[in-house]
Amino acid sequence: MGLDDLEAAMTSAYGEMDDEVDVELDRETRNELALLLAAFDGDRGELFRRGIHALFRQTVDTGDLDFHLREGFDVTYDEYLSGMTYDEMTGQDQYPQRDDDRRYQM
Repeated sequence: MGLDDLEAAMTSAYGEMDDEVDVELDRETRNELALLLAAFDGDRGELFRRGIHALFRQTVDTGDLDFHLREGFDVTYDEYLSGMTYDEMTGQDQYPQRDDDRRYQM
């Protein structure tokens, strides 16, 4: 897995999304949403957009996004943003792997 796999997964997910998303709400979520709607002028769409932005920001700030990206795609968010892995950035992937078994043989 890598950056290309992450890009393909994002493109696929983006293509499957419609402008509107149907979500089933449990009782707790329904109560929280009702309170937020009352507090923020009843614009449900704006609340969902804010909620997604807040969750995204929180996962970036806490490192949860990097953890899940590393686990699933072997990249970090910074690597995704730059379009290259750390090995590519530092040039570590340009050298051939050493064969330690034969390292000191003449």
